[in-house]
Amino acid sequence: MRIGLVCPYSFDVPGGVQFHIRDVAAELIARGHAVSVLAPAGDGTPLPPYVEPAGRTVGIRYNGSVARLNFGPLTARRARRWLAEGGFDILHVHEPITPSLAILSLMYAQCPVVATFHSSQTASKVLRAAYPLVRASLEKISGVIAVSEEARRTVMDHFGCDAVIIPNGVRVDQFAAAEPDPRWLGTSDAPVIAFLGRIDEPRKGLRVALEALPAVLAVRPGARLVVAGAGGADEALSRLGPLRGSVEVVGAITDTEKAGLLKGCSVYVAPQLGGESFGIVLVEAMAAGAPVVASRLAAFGSVLDDGALGLLFERGDAAALSRAVLATLDQADATRARVARASRAVRRYDWSVVADRVVAVYETVAGV
Repeated sequence: MRIGLVCPYSFDVPGGVQFHIRDVAAELIARGHAVSVLAPAGDGTPLPPYVEPAGRTVGIRYNGSVARLNFGPLTARRARRWLAEGGFDILHVHEPITPSLAILSLMYAQCPVVATFHSSQTASKVLRAAYPLVRASLEKISGVIAVSEEARRTVMDHFGCDAVIIPNGVRVDQFAAAEPDPRWLGTSDAPVIAFLGRIDEPRKGLRVALEALPAVLAVRPGARLVVAGAGGADEALSRLGPLRGSVEVVGAITDTEKAGLLKGCSVYVAPQLGGESFGIVLVEAMAAGAPVVASRLAAFGSVLDDGALGLLFERGDAAALSRAVLATLDQADATRARVARASRAVRRYDWSVVADRVVAVYETVAGV
């Protein structure tokens, strides 16, 4: 099949949606499909050969974060030309109501359309206000995918239709076979607690992790919190105070470094405060064999089988996070058992499984 994928968010500052689209495109190409991705990207941004850049972006606050989007007459012309030249059998639009390439591509689409909803939003005035404006375009969608039950609920609540749940994918074997990065290798005397996420996004919960650290250090004085993620590293360092010697802020890291951090850390913490519809980094940590401690969010509870695959603590409760981290470090047998269960369960998120389900939706919509 000839497949066109539309990414609303910029490849200049990649995040979960961009990584999802990149990986599903690579998997589909490996299976023999002809794939092109239309995505915002500035001049000089390194891009895979299958990505068609649609120009620079502006930052807009969206769903508790800052999304880098592009729109306007020039973007519309690029989207229309890409669609005309692509001759696609399937157009797969991600986040179809985002005010960016997603809506523009839907406006001009002439082929069967599949849409994936990634976000989880409740009682959104923006979504309710936007729906009448994009209703005609949304009616072109023949197949609807949601990455989680929370994203599916958003689709049902705001658009009155159902969606098939197909989770985000991970290359499980790459994380499982990764070599621990010696810079961040935890030991019994010097355990490494890993945090991954944009440093300057409050909803990622770095503040909670920092507030939990003193209680961990009181029992495990050699512990170290390694903070990896883009945005505001210098500011984060300036606010550490007495914790500075026990926190390493490394900023943005490569995929290889991320796998090495997860493979070697003693525990991965996900203290997010909300706005999460799935939790791909939890899946990556599970694939790497890292013990996981996460906020009791609905999306995280689903990934962790309500605590069977990793410990859950009450959102925003730093004391509960410190207790969960210490339990993970101290109760070795229970931790090993959870990690073993997680290593088996994570196979359901491997791209070999996830892509089969995506292609099945394509074939249904295209009448193959």
